[in-house]
Amino acid sequence: MAGRLEPHLEALRRELRAPDPAVLSVLLALLAVAITLLIWRFVQGRRSSRQAVLLLGLCDAGKTLLFARLLTGKYRDTQTSITDSSAVYRVSNDKSANVTLIDLPGHESLRLQFLERFKAAARAIVFVVDSVAFQREVKDVAEFLYQVLVDSTVLKNAPALLIACNKQDVTMAKSAKLIQHQLEKELNTLRVTRSAAPTSLDGSATGGPAQLGKKGKDFDFSQLPMKVEFVECSARGSKGEEGDADFEGLEKWLAKIA
Repeated sequence: MAGRLEPHLEALRRELRAPDPAVLSVLLALLAVAITLLIWRFVQGRRSSRQAVLLLGLCDAGKTLLFARLLTGKYRDTQTSITDSSAVYRVSNDKSANVTLIDLPGHESLRLQFLERFKAAARAIVFVVDSVAFQREVKDVAEFLYQVLVDSTVLKNAPALLIACNKQDVTMAKSAKLIQHQLEKELNTLRVTRSAAPTSLDGSATGGPAQLGKKGKDFDFSQLPMKVEFVECSARGSKGEEGDADFEGLEKWLAKIA
C-alpha cells in the first residue's frame, strides 16, 4: 500500500516545492491587498483618534466669541482667556458628524504651552486673525503661526488648517487675499532669519526645529504638508449683537473636515 502511494506523495512534494506560477500570482495579489487594507485601517484609525479642532490666534482675535457662536448661535461678551474651553460641535446637516472644538488662550505666555498639550489630538486647526488690527499685528501673527507650522507633531500629523480672517463686519478690515499675501511674505522672512541662525560649538544649528516650505523658493502656503484655506468671517456679524454671525465659510469647512 505504501509503495503504491509513494509516487503520489512525491508528486505532491514537488508541487509544494515548485508551486504553479498562476497560483503564486494569486497568493501574492491577495497578500498585497491584505497589506493595503491594514495600512488603510491604521491611517484611518490614527485620523479617527484625532477629533479636536483647535482655535488658535493672538489675544482679542475673536476666538472665544467664534467658539460661543458656533456652539450656541448667540452673541455674548467675552474676555481674554487664561485657560482652554472645549465642547462637542455637531455639524448641522449631519447629526452623526461631530468634532471637539477647543478654544486655546492667545496670550503670549500661555499659547505655546496649551498648544503643546492639545496638538497631538488635532484633526484640524482654525487660526483666527483680527482682520482690523492685522496690519499692526502682522509680525506677531506670523511669529505664532510660524511656531505652529514648524512644530514636529503638527508637521507629522498635517491637520487641515483654516486661516479665519475675523471681524470682516468692520470697514477697515483687511481682505483674506491681502492677509494671505502678507503672511507669506512675513513667514518667508522668518524662515530666512531662522535658517541663518548661528550654529553651536559642535556645529549643530540652533535655529528653528524644521525648515518651513521648500528650500530655494519663496514661501507660500501650498508648500506645506497640510491643506491650507482662507475664509473671511465675522463672529459679531454685520447686524451687530442682535443679529447672526457671518461665518458660512467656516461652517462649511468644519462640515468638510468632521
